[in-house]
Amino acid sequence: MDLSKILIVGSGAREYSMALAIKRDPRVKELFFAPGNGATSKLGENINISDLNKLADFVEKKNINLTIVGPEQPLVDGIVDIFEERGLKIFGSSKRASQLEGSKVFMKKFLNRYDIPTAKFLETSSIEQSYKFIENLNLPIVIKADGLCGGKGVIIATSYDEAKKTVGEMLSGNLFGSAGLKVVIEEFLDGYELSVFAISDGENFKLLPPAQDHKRLLTGNEGPNTGGMGAYAPTPLIDNELMEKIETRIIRPTLDGMRRDGNPFKGVLFAGLMIVNNEPYTLEFNVRFGDPECEILMPLFESSVAEMLYLASDNRLAEIDIKISNKKSVGVVIASKNYPYSSSQPAEIVVDEVVHKNEIGEHSHISYGGVSSDEDGKLFATGGRVIVAVGVGDNVQEARDRAYLLAGQIHFAGKQFRTDIAYQALK
Repeated sequence: MDLSKILIVGSGAREYSMALAIKRDPRVKELFFAPGNGATSKLGENINISDLNKLADFVEKKNINLTIVGPEQPLVDGIVDIFEERGLKIFGSSKRASQLEGSKVFMKKFLNRYDIPTAKFLETSSIEQSYKFIENLNLPIVIKADGLCGGKGVIIATSYDEAKKTVGEMLSGNLFGSAGLKVVIEEFLDGYELSVFAISDGENFKLLPPAQDHKRLLTGNEGPNTGGMGAYAPTPLIDNELMEKIETRIIRPTLDGMRRDGNPFKGVLFAGLMIVNNEPYTLEFNVRFGDPECEILMPLFESSVAEMLYLASDNRLAEIDIKISNKKSVGVVIASKNYPYSSSQPAEIVVDEVVHKNEIGEHSHISYGGVSSDEDGKLFATGGRVIVAVGVGDNVQEARDRAYLLAGQIHFAGKQFRTDIAYQALK
């Protein structure tokens, strides 16, 4: 198995954290990023190629051994199909399998067909149907755009008027454009959320430690939904009995069903779950690592991440024994001033030198996301979610303390972050 040259597709903190984990394998000699960000250029070479066929040309020319796809859009656009048709090793789901994330309607119909637990729902493009269904639900009501919206296509309406107004704005194209021209309206499930990840090669799968994300912008679980403001893993909110329910009722039947439908799933199946009275329900599927969950899972691998992803892409996942540390990991997202409402002015990032000198540097690290760099190598906050400060410890409290100590040593104008990440684990 040749792992000397690897390409990572994407530009966020998720892809940066993958690179940190992959570089721990001494067999990896060269890393490339397409397009990467201002900080990934310090880990490898950034490639400014967005056309998927031209990217495949680059991979062939450079004799790259494995391509790893971070974000959902290239998967939905069919990057895996393009690469595999040319005999190129790539880790990710096919275009057809990626509909699990690319279309909420596809996903909900799939769950229904295979009797996989999920909320009661209606998928429609009709205002009249929507209003009738809304009037028969209890508040609050969940409304989802069918297509991809960068993690922002879910609205939780707290009144019937808000629910109807949201549906109207989606179906008219005013909210989320073409992604909202068909909607899924769901009953609200009252419980707590979990993120469960399975690495699959189409036949076999391996479950990773369960994580919990924090979607709301503000401390105290207030404010609008975001792409995620922090996460921790593994969560103590799940025991062996619940994990077995998740595996047997959701993960296994999903992978079996996709194979039966002629869409075998290779890559990362990310199940966003709601736990209600110790029973798991499927909120959504994603077909890639979550962000910021990826940033906290990667430091927990003791076995080679590069080898795991290579074998999964080659239908040989059963050959690897995945080893996970018994440590705990916490990640705190540091976002720009106007996130998630609008873009912010670029702001220079300064990290206190002390982070490299005391013990915290051995147990924490920065994963860079929305950053650019100048000719002098200075980094600037240019994206919404700029940095994830990650801490690792023997328990959640220790990991959390280290993540927040690191977050306090990172400075840029307008920085914002929640102060209560992992609060449910520490109750």
